[in-house]
Amino acid sequence: MNNDFSKPQRQSIAGVVIMAAAYLYKIIKASIIPIILLLVKLQAEKLTYIFIAMGAILIIALFFSYLSYRKFTFFLDDAKQEFVINKGIFNRSLLTIQLDKIQQVNINQSLLQKTIGVYSLSIDTPGGENNEVMIQAIDEQIAYNLKEHLLNGQKISFGEPASLAENTPFFKLSAITLFKVGLTSNYGSSIALLAGFLFALFHNTKEILQAFDTDNGQVEEAIKTGFSVVSAGILTTIFLFLLLAINIIRTFVIYFDFNISKHKLSLLLSSGLLAKKNTLVSPNKVQMTRYSQNYFQKKFNIINLKLRQVGSENLNKDDDIPKSNLQIPGCSPAEKDELLMMILGKLPEPSNTYLPNYRFLNIPIILMAIIPTGIFYIFWFNFRELHNYYPLSIVYFLVTCCMIYFSYKRHRLLVDQEFIIKRSGIWDVSHEIIVPHKIQAITTFQYPWHKRADIGHINLHTAAGIIHFRYGNYTEIKRLANYWLYQVESGSDEWM
Repeated sequence: MNNDFSKPQRQSIAGVVIMAAAYLYKIIKASIIPIILLLVKLQAEKLTYIFIAMGAILIIALFFSYLSYRKFTFFLDDAKQEFVINKGIFNRSLLTIQLDKIQQVNINQSLLQKTIGVYSLSIDTPGGENNEVMIQAIDEQIAYNLKEHLLNGQKISFGEPASLAENTPFFKLSAITLFKVGLTSNYGSSIALLAGFLFALFHNTKEILQAFDTDNGQVEEAIKTGFSVVSAGILTTIFLFLLLAINIIRTFVIYFDFNISKHKLSLLLSSGLLAKKNTLVSPNKVQMTRYSQNYFQKKFNIINLKLRQVGSENLNKDDDIPKSNLQIPGCSPAEKDELLMMILGKLPEPSNTYLPNYRFLNIPIILMAIIPTGIFYIFWFNFRELHNYYPLSIVYFLVTCCMIYFSYKRHRLLVDQEFIIKRSGIWDVSHEIIVPHKIQAITTFQYPWHKRADIGHINLHTAAGIIHFRYGNYTEIKRLANYWLYQVESGSDEWM
């Protein structure tokens, strides 16, 4: 493999091992329980057949991996400014990617790749849920050279080598900062991870017991016995300890040795304990910049920054770490300002603040506080077993109302001539920043019963998601919408 990307070339031969390992992992993951049952139930003399079958699967995986390696080629078409990939064993496919459509290049290294001494390179383009293409085994120097061509196109000549460390990292996370980040963020994802692990443990234990015809409800009975013996306080303490431990471990595994450096026309983000990940992104392709901070993070003087790109987010949910989102945790206020300067060109200084009307509170309080509490008291009047729990309903009502009030107080739209900032949040207070020329559509609407009060809503549609502002002054909203549409239509800046 060489640096002349104008000629078709293959991956490193080590790619055969990488692809075979990927095939075997999928097979083992899908059939681990049947394999365990066969190993336990079969007689000793018949186990030989199992090992023969496993050896045959290994040989088949290596054979198909070698065919994939031979059939996979890639090259750069300098004249058309395209990256061309040929792949497929039986069903051949030709994939062509315009260089100006590439928004992110990832250079990663798993444990196996680190052992062999190769890297993988993946390319992310707008609108795709997954990476368009992945080169699974490539030399480090060649990976960075190819990255420069993919991100910078005609600005880099084919013969020009790329330096692996052009500048000293200007941002680096210490172990203490990582510990603070682990203590103060990502509770939701850690709860989901812990719940998923417990459910999988319960489900797999049930399946194994059923396979041995010994499942007579032992698992459920053990859980009931445990809850009757262990107090709720101890369970809560254990749960909180596990939650924090998972948070801290995940943070160190994902963000260990996290640093950012300038890499010609792009930013290079590097991190990872077990698997090293290097992500390169052009600042001008960032569609939305978001930073957030909660109470504990404010005390620790740290801020979490997120860069959203095209297609980086499902519009109906906020994933923890989507593939196209760039997470920069643990920034100090000064570091956050420096990063915003690099991405946006200048720091936003909003001159106008738009507030929601108090009617913002009405529907959430009715749907989330009054109706659930009312349903509880309907059952409370009819079931004596619930009589001792009425204090919990009062606590629920008060806490819910307080959360809705905090959401109302922090719901703001901050505007100047060059930036739009949406502030929101209950626990984590976030600021979402966009520039007007990144707007792709604007929706304004007003409910009939709000006409007299002149209340309306606006949605700013971007390629990375939607910014909502609710219950604002409708006259001001329409004026802002017209001004932003004028900026989009009269400006010459490109959104990508």
